[in-house]
Amino acid sequence: MNLEELLAFDRQHIWHPYTSLTEPLPVYPVVRANGVRLHLADGRQLIDGMASWWCAIHGYNHPVLNAAIEAQLKEMAHVMFGGITHPQAVQLAKTLVEITPEPLDRVFFCDSGSVAVEIAIKMAIQYWYNRNKPQKHRLLTIRNGYHGDTFGAMSVCDPQSGMHHMFKGILAQQLFAEAPTCCQDQDWQESDIADFSRIIEAHHQEIGAVIMEPIVQGAGGMRFYAPEFLRQVRRLCDQHDVLLIFDEIATGFGRTGTLFGCQHAGVVPDIICLGKAITGGTMSFAATLCRAEVGEQICADHNVFMHGPTFMANPLACAAANASLGLLLDSAWQQNIARIETGLQKGLAPCRDLAQVADVRVLGAIGVVEMREPVKMAEIQARFVERGVWVRPFGKLVYVMPPYIIDDADLEYLTAQMVEVVAEEQP
Repeated sequence: MNLEELLAFDRQHIWHPYTSLTEPLPVYPVVRANGVRLHLADGRQLIDGMASWWCAIHGYNHPVLNAAIEAQLKEMAHVMFGGITHPQAVQLAKTLVEITPEPLDRVFFCDSGSVAVEIAIKMAIQYWYNRNKPQKHRLLTIRNGYHGDTFGAMSVCDPQSGMHHMFKGILAQQLFAEAPTCCQDQDWQESDIADFSRIIEAHHQEIGAVIMEPIVQGAGGMRFYAPEFLRQVRRLCDQHDVLLIFDEIATGFGRTGTLFGCQHAGVVPDIICLGKAITGGTMSFAATLCRAEVGEQICADHNVFMHGPTFMANPLACAAANASLGLLLDSAWQQNIARIETGLQKGLAPCRDLAQVADVRVLGAIGVVEMREPVKMAEIQARFVERGVWVRPFGKLVYVMPPYIIDDADLEYLTAQMVEVVAEEQP
């Protein structure tokens, strides 16, 4: 097919994420990618500000990641994980146990972030079932959160402002507290924890776990909040005998300036969900870790955990993850994230003076411009492409999470184009 035929077939038959099949948004054919650049079929190049939804932290076509996958491919592309293990899975589990906060030391592999959340929810429910407290099967979370698009994960996304509100009546009925408003510990107010405290005190007999995105709420609004909120949540979970799950799918592996978001608060969950950047954006993969006591209780009295994705611990994905984590941990990643943070703060600062902008916020390698009104997706996307950058806004948010390898010149260009495009929006 030539380019015109390719696009015509795509419009007629392919359903892209978060779009209407009857009113499709424009798509841009990418034929290859390297470093921080996407190469379009028409010859144009785009500086990628999204790291392919935050996962391609080392950029594209990285020789170390490619070599790891190619070497593993010569041994085996896949083998079932039921009754079988392999070196790549064992090495990856060892690394995850070493780098996640103690005592998270039991590892369950899966194939996507949403599934990692599903597994965490099932773990929490089975934990209480085996403690003879089956009534503790509900979850408590905070508003404006996003945890995935499968049914269990959808049930803990915000049922009002989230993207899954139409399913509210048929999803498991969870509990939602008001989201914190304090962005830093310096402005902490006890009122921020009041609603959460009220709900957990009133319903702890039926709450099996709290689930949250630590420090940064991602696709639910790109909101940042004070680490003290996590400390207060941990205290209340301990006080009321409730498990704590952290969804670190977006915040894990350095994105916020610490290796995991929860480390900003010095708080350790009972269960943690990891994904996205774990393979450096090369393969779909995820993992759910828990404390030994949680895992042992789940399997008490000869019980087993009934979950087993077909591609669980896929050797190619494990090899990619081992290589990606090696690249990250062997680098001066903290200084690099601090460099990107400085560049984002400087580059996006002019947006604060624009009438159409409600807020500008930066944390680690995350830069967010929140508009006062929702943007027109097709129009604003086209203007970014015309300027040679790839930025994928949603709702009122124009944001970037670039690959960690982006250099200062590309970062400066990326943020400058964001300022120009945002300035063209009507106030």
